[in-house]
Amino acid sequence: MMIRAFCDLAEGHQWQQDRRGFFGADVRVRKEPVGVVGAVVPWNMPQLLIIAKLVPALLAGCAVVLKPAPESPLDALLLSEMITEAGLPAGVVSVVVGGSKVGAALVAHPGVDRVSFTGSTAAGRAVAMACAANLTKVSLELGGKSAAIVLEDASPEKVAAGVRSASLSNSGQICNALTRVLVPQARHDEYVDALAAEMSNLRVGDPSDPDTHLGPLVSRRQQQRVHDYIQIGEHEGAQRIAGGADMPDGLDTGWYVRPTLFASADNTMRIAREEIFGPVITVIPYRDDDEAIAIANDSDYGLAGSVWSDDTERALAIAARIRTGTVGINQGYTMDPFAPFGGVKASGYGRELGPEGIDSYLDTKSIAILSEA
Repeated sequence: MMIRAFCDLAEGHQWQQDRRGFFGADVRVRKEPVGVVGAVVPWNMPQLLIIAKLVPALLAGCAVVLKPAPESPLDALLLSEMITEAGLPAGVVSVVVGGSKVGAALVAHPGVDRVSFTGSTAAGRAVAMACAANLTKVSLELGGKSAAIVLEDASPEKVAAGVRSASLSNSGQICNALTRVLVPQARHDEYVDALAAEMSNLRVGDPSDPDTHLGPLVSRRQQQRVHDYIQIGEHEGAQRIAGGADMPDGLDTGWYVRPTLFASADNTMRIAREEIFGPVITVIPYRDDDEAIAIANDSDYGLAGSVWSDDTERALAIAARIRTGTVGINQGYTMDPFAPFGGVKASGYGRELGPEGIDSYLDTKSIAILSEA
């Protein structure tokens, strides 16, 4: 689906434009391939994130060196076999596997003209510094702590179902997860009860079982990290409504985490400020629209967010005041391939997807023309 969407965008892309210059000469503006692209992808959505970088870069005319995460190399290696079978010339797409040392060598290589990185904010800062040394163009899609602003006219049941999908998919291991749910103080308990009911119906277990809703986390280290945050939330005074830092019922092995809901939280708590990257949702009450927007914006991150209301115009007005790269109305942000995706603040800079994503792999050249020598 994503490949077809990018090809459709490329067919209609404005690769060249002729203008009348201010000084009288004609001007031709050309879009040309930036060169060799170093694409670094994380483990949480390897297939989707590889395609989101690789295909727009190829359509722009670039060669790509792809480095998958060490936790998930097989997606990239299988894709490289498919690319060979499809008949792309040797060297147009290369796959290198390895850990942080391999990634550091790739992004710092003087033969790389453009880096596209998706990963943690800490790693993104190191990538930005390495690219700065060579003046290499770079885009960074990093972490998030996205807020769902729930207005008082929104149905608790519909909000709970939507937040469950937007926050707990992939066991909460998604960068644009809605991990802070801001609800009207007067209806706090209604929304908490609806979320708790939705989360209590989630089955955690074997990911190959079709009845499973949440599978394991990627590693023991990540499981322990999430358990630590659950305990931090309890120590900070947030009210744990569901879940906890113990194994789900019926499971005694594996990197599983129970979907956990905190209520009556404060935006100063670590569980409200730091990216947990697991199935943990924090509910924060607010008094009015201005306070809700202030809480949403009081974050180091700015990747995604959402507004939930039956009044679309009011929701759009609030969305315009949230400092973030993407916003969903009555849904989590869906990473539509026709629309740009990316963040602000510690969530990074640059955009993927949409025509903006293709443009990010192009340099702009201006040619001024006089008809006579």
